[in-house]
Amino acid sequence: MKRIGLFLLTNIAVLAVIAVSFRILGLDTALAADGRVNLGALLAMSAVIGFAGSLVSLAMSKWSAARMVGARTIAQPVNATEHWLIDTVRRQADQAGIGMPDVAIFDSPEPNAFATGARRDHALVAVSTGLLATMSKDEVEAVLAHEVSHVANGDMVTLALIQGVVNTFVVFLSRLVGYFVDRVLFKSEDGHGPGFFISSMIAQLLFGVLASVVVMWFSRQREFRADAGAAALAGRERMIAALERLRERHQAAGLPDQLAASGIAGGARSGLMALFMSHPPLEARIEALRKAARA
Repeated sequence: MKRIGLFLLTNIAVLAVIAVSFRILGLDTALAADGRVNLGALLAMSAVIGFAGSLVSLAMSKWSAARMVGARTIAQPVNATEHWLIDTVRRQADQAGIGMPDVAIFDSPEPNAFATGARRDHALVAVSTGLLATMSKDEVEAVLAHEVSHVANGDMVTLALIQGVVNTFVVFLSRLVGYFVDRVLFKSEDGHGPGFFISSMIAQLLFGVLASVVVMWFSRQREFRADAGAAALAGRERMIAALERLRERHQAAGLPDQLAASGIAGGARSGLMALFMSHPPLEARIEALRKAARA
């Protein structure tokens, strides 16, 4: 969840900076001529803004995620645990057909792990001290396999492309709303008035919320795929045991907001808020693995 949240926040920040830059340079105003919107130019501008945000976020993902959690990359293993982590990830990466990721550890009492990076052969897999302290080696191996599967599936790249597409339509539609409000409601006739800038910004925020539903749906689907990949790399029962362990901690601690920060399992939500979950419920993931075993 941390890597997804960081990716989205970075994406939003870059999107905002580029959008403001376009307005300062007057490129927004140049899209309207003779009282009409140049839809082709608007769509092209929207794609530039939309994909720039997601691609910059992707390029920064490995560095920014490691900095956010204070991850320490294992350059030279200094103890048995670090040797085991390196050996396990190397074996799983070979099985998955990807280059050896960097392996890191970060201090956190929560059971947490993430994988990120713009390239399948130059990724980062990190685990928390809490994960190593509370899970057995078999369970940790399953979690590592889950993260290696994310890398092998190219999930961060796919996420960036999907985010770029939805960003494009968010920018495009918000500008159309701004243009409509400015010309039809505020009756602006020469250039863009304040109605355009205010209404397009509000529309961009609202459309951005709706777009995040699409991105989070994809994120939930990729968790099922990563679980299946982990079952192939480390064994189905080990992956089920790891998810069961996370569920036990969730029930015992009663702190779903804290577990929502975990890269291997997100917090539970209900009602409409379930649309914004980056991870499926642990129960659904466990059942999916068991159903696959029965098939």
